[in-house]
Amino acid sequence: MAYKALDSIRKSDIEALGIPAELAEGLHERLTKITRIYGPATPDTWRNISKRVLSPDLPFSFHQMMYYGCYRDYGPDPPAWIPDPENVILTNVGQLLERRGKVFLGSKYKDPMSSFSDFQQFSVSNPEVYWKALLDEMNISFSVAPRCILCESPFGESHSSYPGGQWLPGAFVNPARNCLSLNCKRSLDDMVVIWRDEGDDDLPLHRMTLREFCAEVWLVAHSIKTLGLGKGSAIAIDMPMDVTSVVIYLAIVLAGYVVVSIADSFAAIEISTRLKISEAKAIFTQDLIIRGDKSLPLYSRIVEAQSPMAIVIPSRGSSFSMKLRDGDTSWHDFLGRVEDLREHEFAAVEQSVEAFTNILFSSGTTGEPKAIPWTNATPFKAAADAWCHMDIHKGDIVAWPTNLGWMMGPWLIYASLLNGASMALYNGSPLGSGFAKFVQDAKVTMLGVIPSIVRAWKSTNCTAGYDWSAIRCFGSTGETSNVDEYLWLMGRANYKPIIEICGGTEIGGGFVSGSLLQAQSLAAFSTPAMGCRLFILGNDGYPIPENVPGNGELALYPLMFGASNTLLNADHHDVYFKGMPFWKGRVLRRHGDVFERTSRGYYHAHGRADDTMNLGGIKVSSVEIEGICNGVNNNVLETAAIGVPPPGGGPEQLVIAVVFKDSDNTKADLNQLKISFNSAVQKKLNPLFRVSRVLPLSSLPRTATNKVMRRVLRQQFAQLDQNSRL
Repeated sequence: MAYKALDSIRKSDIEALGIPAELAEGLHERLTKITRIYGPATPDTWRNISKRVLSPDLPFSFHQMMYYGCYRDYGPDPPAWIPDPENVILTNVGQLLERRGKVFLGSKYKDPMSSFSDFQQFSVSNPEVYWKALLDEMNISFSVAPRCILCESPFGESHSSYPGGQWLPGAFVNPARNCLSLNCKRSLDDMVVIWRDEGDDDLPLHRMTLREFCAEVWLVAHSIKTLGLGKGSAIAIDMPMDVTSVVIYLAIVLAGYVVVSIADSFAAIEISTRLKISEAKAIFTQDLIIRGDKSLPLYSRIVEAQSPMAIVIPSRGSSFSMKLRDGDTSWHDFLGRVEDLREHEFAAVEQSVEAFTNILFSSGTTGEPKAIPWTNATPFKAAADAWCHMDIHKGDIVAWPTNLGWMMGPWLIYASLLNGASMALYNGSPLGSGFAKFVQDAKVTMLGVIPSIVRAWKSTNCTAGYDWSAIRCFGSTGETSNVDEYLWLMGRANYKPIIEICGGTEIGGGFVSGSLLQAQSLAAFSTPAMGCRLFILGNDGYPIPENVPGNGELALYPLMFGASNTLLNADHHDVYFKGMPFWKGRVLRRHGDVFERTSRGYYHAHGRADDTMNLGGIKVSSVEIEGICNGVNNNVLETAAIGVPPPGGGPEQLVIAVVFKDSDNTKADLNQLKISFNSAVQKKLNPLFRVSRVLPLSSLPRTATNKVMRRVLRQQFAQLDQNSRL
């Protein structure tokens, strides 16, 4: 759709959008005044329109008229949000640079905004200084201090146990103790968790102070100790992310055990796989998951997965009627073992910084999920990203609909609590007006999303009428976002910035992000993450010159604080380093995403380069889906699963290419086949996955070694979408 230039818009154009004449006249007067001062098509024009003309209650079509009209001839990456220098110096990074910018950067330092890119480069070239400063800023305390921040590996070495180098050698620490500790950022009376259950939308919020929260974590840690598990044993959590599961998570870490993260949406076979890989000795779970008026079984899936001993929490009230297996125990009985220790502080188990604290899973390309251990250093990477890029600090209230089965669950815990902020948890679906009201009532200041959630909000308009003005910024990760949908999202909070972040479970956070010290463009990243260096590989497999526009597979400099250096069930070197090019004596780290660096210096994500895809923020391998679809119908010879972004951009959609045994099979009911695929994938893999289209082919494109070329299929499907034929 072509939009008029702003100085060509008339009052009647605004009225045509359904805006009353009197209001349209006032809007047109303000628009005219702004374009006279700043011109019809500059970033300053848009900044003033977003602040002085637009509001959430105006039709989104008017927001589109203003944004697309302003930037109709601008080219790529128009700034949707521009920082104010006065606010920049109030950010965490701004204050650090105001105090120490000249120490870090010398004569190059000017001010926080104009020197931010130099500071990002400094964080890579001077990791010892940078990470010492960050850990001090976050008040991280060690029971045994590290000998240094980084002990670098010899150049030219590609098979080192510590790719690039060893972080915090000799340190002993407990991340959970740091989450609960008193420091200059908080007191025992500070609120650390705010929550509400779905269906209680008109009731007051629940709140828990640090004093109350510590008592709960200590009690659970005391009770875990009664289980008699060996040192460093793995204990799984498979339940929704609510205040109880957060308490359990921190109690496991505080007691020196290892959390095994399992998403509550997984089918029994997926739960079983993760329990076996991690060798979990116990599991915390719920009887049921309550979503609106539906009760979804969870404990029965745990039983079907043949889990080890389970501690079962009631989803509502203090008890449940179901019978437990021999050896399993109820939450009430579990806590009853140590009732006499309530409010008795639990002495944190301090361990080497290299000890595991969490086992998470990310899909590999062979069908079995990669088991990725987080060490005791990884939580500090998560918190540092939040401190630097989302500016989380004392007084913030952070909400991000997620689950402890995905890295954003643990990330939310550490990003909030290690930075002195409060977590806001909604125990229910984030897709309806109940969650929108919770954001309003809790006065959330940083709201994290994935694009699929935003798409649902926009399509149902369920946020209408709710006041999101307390939001300072949004965070977004998990999928490729859509410009129009994110313009709508910004408009719900009076055009607060959206900080995109892309990373990975194996990194503990992001490698590319946005910043409140830089102009932010929609569906784009403005900077490599602090402490990270990015490379885009050319067609020859080697990095193109830095800061030059280009498109290709992304590679990472191996010196990344908190990143993985081992996998439980795969060769870490083979997965991340084998076959990668060297740069100045260091082998680069594989990530697997295709990225573009634009002429204006922004980064855009273009999906996976390998045989995995991202569905609703969940990374899954094509092989896993194909293994299920191949057995759905006797007429199917083979299938190939690919993730394809929609024409306008946004989250990937699942497409199944099908080859029939009878190549002349023209009577196949593709719609019925799609229904069968959906049913099987949702039952056996994940109920959140959905096949959007089935594509019949005579054969699958293959390499000389018979590997399916899914990248070629993605290209063919994109062409099919344009031409309606292969």
